[in-house]
Amino acid sequence: MTPELGPEIATEFWPLLVGLISLVAQVSAVGHAILTKQDAKAASAWVGVIVLVPIVGWVVYLLFGINRIQRRAEELRAGGHETGDLALPPAGVSALTTRSPEATRQLTQMSTMGRQISPVAYVEGNQVDIFDNGDQAFPAMCKAIEQAQHSIALSTYIFNNDSAGKQFIDALFDAHQRGVEVRVLIDGVGSHYSFPSAYSLLEKLGIPSARFLHSFMPWRMPYLNLRNHHKILVIDGKIGFTGSMNISEGNLLHPANNHPIRDHHFKVEGPVLRHLMGTFAHEWHFTTDEVLTGPLWFPQLETSGNLMIRGVPAGPDMERNPIRWTLLAALSTARHKVQIVSPYFLPDTTLRAALSLCAMRGVEIDIVLPHKNNLPYMQWAMTPQMPDLIKSGCRIWYSNGPFDHTKLMTVDGMWSFIGSANWDTRSLRLNFEFNLECYGEELAHDINQRIDDRLASATPVSLDQLKRRSTLERLRDASVALFAPYL
Repeated sequence: MTPELGPEIATEFWPLLVGLISLVAQVSAVGHAILTKQDAKAASAWVGVIVLVPIVGWVVYLLFGINRIQRRAEELRAGGHETGDLALPPAGVSALTTRSPEATRQLTQMSTMGRQISPVAYVEGNQVDIFDNGDQAFPAMCKAIEQAQHSIALSTYIFNNDSAGKQFIDALFDAHQRGVEVRVLIDGVGSHYSFPSAYSLLEKLGIPSARFLHSFMPWRMPYLNLRNHHKILVIDGKIGFTGSMNISEGNLLHPANNHPIRDHHFKVEGPVLRHLMGTFAHEWHFTTDEVLTGPLWFPQLETSGNLMIRGVPAGPDMERNPIRWTLLAALSTARHKVQIVSPYFLPDTTLRAALSLCAMRGVEIDIVLPHKNNLPYMQWAMTPQMPDLIKSGCRIWYSNGPFDHTKLMTVDGMWSFIGSANWDTRSLRLNFEFNLECYGEELAHDINQRIDDRLASATPVSLDQLKRRSTLERLRDASVALFAPYL
């Protein structure tokens, strides 16, 4: 008979087994970090944690070091576009004309880089009109819905069941009743910003609606990210609205409300409408499996202005985020002036370096942030990065008045970048966003005018002001800034 293992042998055996498992896990974790971390500092830091903290190190890496967001997004959205109408002509060089040969060369350089960043074509003959706040935007959007004859596609992050939301619901229901094809896509998290949600009311009224990556299961953590942050409305495939404005009564500054939100939205006409509608159709198909195709959604489009524009969709399922790379490209080609407005300004190390180098070349850079953020922790996290930017020559301003949710950027009075994306990790890594890259002096002038209006009453942020913060404030801000990649 084989003798049973005694307690002494078991006591020696289990530590050996645990050590062997830990060693294999350590080696595997180190290999994964080396192969997948593009940032050498991040890879070195994780290797140090894994090797120097036995057992606990590789467990921490398993929980927090692996980029499951991008992998999950790639798994969810494998296969790409499946609607034939989304096929666009190859990006070609447009006949860019401006007031000076230097400006033409600069825009040509920018568009050349842009074609490498994203395959979406630049299209000419577009018109963009700016709306200030929901007071101007909401009536125009609801009127367009009321005049729709064939189709309505609406995608939004937040659709509140409040006075503003009910205006949209009424207009959408009337359109649905008269036979217009209506599709409404609301983000799964954004749909819960009001109770009861507007989605449940739309569903009750029989309006075709869906929620993007909606789940009530809290352990499905990736769904707290991977948000659809688009703001897109397309009427009959011919008139579009996009920008940074959610559907909420907070965007109505008149009459005054308790939590006013300053913002801008844009009406778009011309061939670029195909990009707005194509982006919506992609997300709708992903969410519902319904393919939106044909002239009902993609009619023939005529030129409507003199702007050259393209849509820039971006998300964590893409190897390189096109919006982030477009920001870097714009800063690398700027010659005279850059103006930026963003409510959440947490650029990564590379973007901060690009801003600093741009300012060091003598480019005037104005960055306008809200004086009082609607998310206090964002205000705290943004503060520690300011001294280096200011030392490099960037001018940072706090805008006065209501919380400013606007996202704007212009370069040299010729190039504009508008849409849903913020200058933070959530927009440039974790969310699905949609921006418009616009070439045209008139639009850039109108946007700069609105930014200059902010600067006229804004408060400059100085190094002395930042140094005067108490030790506790600096400690608080620096501590919160450590979590910038997750805010």
